Amino acid sequence: MSDENEQHENDPQADASNADETVDFEPLTATYERLRHSTDSTALSEFARRPLPDRSDQAAFSRATALLEAVAGNAHTPVEDRVFLAETMPFPNILVKLSTDESPEVRKAVAGNADDKNWLVGRLTKDESPEVRATALRNKRTSWKMRLEGAEDSTMDSDTLDFLGSLGTQVEPDAPVVLATMVRRAVALNPNVSDRMLQQLAQDASSDVQKAAQRQLAEK
Repeated sequence: MSDENEQHENDPQADASNADETVDFEPLTATYERLRHSTDSTALSEFARRPLPDRSDQAAFSRATALLEAVAGNAHTPVEDRVFLAETMPFPNILVKLSTDESPEVRKAVAGNADDKNWLVGRLTKDESPEVRATALRNKRTSWKMRLEGAEDSTMDSDTLDFLGSLGTQVEPDAPVVLATMVRRAVALNPNVSDRMLQQLAQDASSDVQKAAQRQLAEK
């Protein structure tokens, strides 16, 4: 092997930039690993922002989305590009990869993605970052079970409780009545609920919510 070839093989910065050049000659798994281990942030950024092939070209489209997973999971991909992917990609494989990103900013972007699967956004309602949890609870993909658990969480911030306490009334007025009522009642009983929200819940259409809020107000 020549010195030139050996130098090229040991140059990680060439990996991402050459990935597209070898696309017709290299197996998908090899290109995936090339991108996954690349340290060339510029090339990784370019790959992250590259328009996807048309869906009519199924082979190229599938390959591109698979390779984006490698780019998304590479810590050398700039944070702003990982956030971009988290906000714009509808593909579960990419969102799952980004949902465990070391950056709370990236996980927050995943939590707000309207294309999340409900189990994925549900997992993010338990994230260590309060901002990620709050964003996930506001996502319409979040299950009512997770919303109820969020409303019962004694560490939940008052702004998120304000949102949850408005479900079925000002927010998502067509929400299932029983489920939304359960969430509002849990908000009324949460020690972090704001006085303004308590006053609102004390006038709730549901007598159960009213009583819970009035009891809390009486104890203040």
